[in-house]
Amino acid sequence: MATALLQRVAIGHHDGFDRVVFEFRDPGLPGYRVEYVPPPLKEDGSGDPVDVAGNAFVVVRMEPASGFDLNSGEGEVVYKGAKRLDASGAGATVVQEVVRTGDFESVLSWAVGLSSKVDFRVTTATSPSRLVVDFRNR
Repeated sequence: MATALLQRVAIGHHDGFDRVVFEFRDPGLPGYRVEYVPPPLKEDGSGDPVDVAGNAFVVVRMEPASGFDLNSGEGEVVYKGAKRLDASGAGATVVQEVVRTGDFESVLSWAVGLSSKVDFRVTTATSPSRLVVDFRNR
C-alpha cells in the first residue's frame, strides 16, 4: 500500500459535536487507530514530551501515512499547515488543540486535546479522502 499523504487538517464546530478532519491528497486512506491515551504525550521517534492543551487526550495514529512525499525526487512537503492548531478559532467547545506528535517512518500521529473526556465517533469520506473524528460537545 502506498503511503497516504496528508494535505490538510481542519477543526470545526457543529450542533452537538466538534469535528477534526484529516484530508489526504490521493484516493484511499491509511490504516488508523483512534483512542484515549493518558498523559504525558510523547513525540514519535524521539520520545520527547509534547504539551497539548486539555484535560483528556485522544491520539489519532495513521499508517502508512505522512505529510512528506519521499517518492518525488528531492521530496515534497505535502502538509504545509501548522503543527499545532488552536481550536478556539474554529469555535470548538470541547476540542482545545490539535497537535502533530509524529511523522516518522510512515506513521503519522496527531493528538487532540479535549476539555473533558467525551464520546467520539470515527467516519471516513471520499472525494477527497478524509478521516473524520467527531467529539460530542454537549
